[in-house]
Amino acid sequence: MTDVQTDFVILLVDDREENLISLEEMLAQENRVFLRALSGNDALKLVLRNPQIGLILLDVQMPEMDGFEVARILKSNPKTRDISIIFVTALNKEQQYVLKGYDEGAVDYLQKPLDIRVTQAKVSVFEKLYRYQTQLKQTADALRKTNKQLENFVYIVAHDLKSPLNGVIGMLSLMQMQNEEEGLNKEELREYLGLSQRASYHLSGMISEILDYSRKSLSEQTIEEVDVQEMVTQIFQLLFPPKNIRTAINGTMPRFQTRKLKLQQVFQNLISNAIKYNDKANGLVEVGCTEKNEFYEFYVRDNGPGISLQEQSNLFTLFGVSQAPSQTRDDKTGVGLNILKVLVEEQGGKFRIDSTVGEGSTFFFDWYKL
Repeated sequence: MTDVQTDFVILLVDDREENLISLEEMLAQENRVFLRALSGNDALKLVLRNPQIGLILLDVQMPEMDGFEVARILKSNPKTRDISIIFVTALNKEQQYVLKGYDEGAVDYLQKPLDIRVTQAKVSVFEKLYRYQTQLKQTADALRKTNKQLENFVYIVAHDLKSPLNGVIGMLSLMQMQNEEEGLNKEELREYLGLSQRASYHLSGMISEILDYSRKSLSEQTIEEVDVQEMVTQIFQLLFPPKNIRTAINGTMPRFQTRKLKLQQVFQNLISNAIKYNDKANGLVEVGCTEKNEFYEFYVRDNGPGISLQEQSNLFTLFGVSQAPSQTRDDKTGVGLNILKVLVEEQGGKFRIDSTVGEGSTFFFDWYKL
């Protein structure tokens, strides 16, 4: 992870202006920002308005609200309890004062009159600790994001592999059933075996691409020339649409350089859902494209049940599904359009739906030219 040096914000709290000026001059360094408070109340207000504060140098002896009370309030608030506090005090170092300070949340003491080198050294140590903690938090956040991406990747890969595999299983079952009932002639056998073989080769290719993808970062993933016409035609064939559903490509699809696997994932899932949930006796699934300046706007259109506005919002959550009656009762585990939306947005594009209940849906997505 790149270490970007951000400002270290220090809050100085003392009821004497000259003490604040002296402290700031003593501690001034590049990448340090100072905030000043002349009372406990002012200090609390500044902390709440500035969540980036990394250290507080807090005078103990102040009128109205002393440093101990300020520290107690800060430590009782989940949003401020982790801020490091150094008490600055003219009180002697008797054990009762030291213990009280630590009980209230202090992490260290500075004794007045301040020793410049000791003060500078202690503040530098806490700055380093703050930067280490910030870096650890950023790393943890990045890991959580990566884990979520991996989780989504696993779901969509399982969905992608399931479609052609189900086609192969269905074709073999059909061959077995027809052979048992009436026997298959050589022409029928050749056709069924050819379809099964192509689907199997497609599965093998997808697995190889997925393994290659999983080993590489985004910058390392292969960019290759993709014939979208050929890709969509192959997806139509390998999803084995039922005889009542006609598939079509409107116009000519482009050939361009892109990351093939991701584009294939979006098309395959949209086409698969359009076929699966179509409720018409004469179903239709169409794919088309409009070339824009910097990107292609692809679409997948169907004449299925359509999706209401309320249901559309649910589709963009992980595993969100439409409650349209055409959906089978045993297959409501849709990968969630949010994953496809992420894939499209990774390319800098947008994903949108145009749908009318009872008439069908069109899913548009932009794919930028590399």
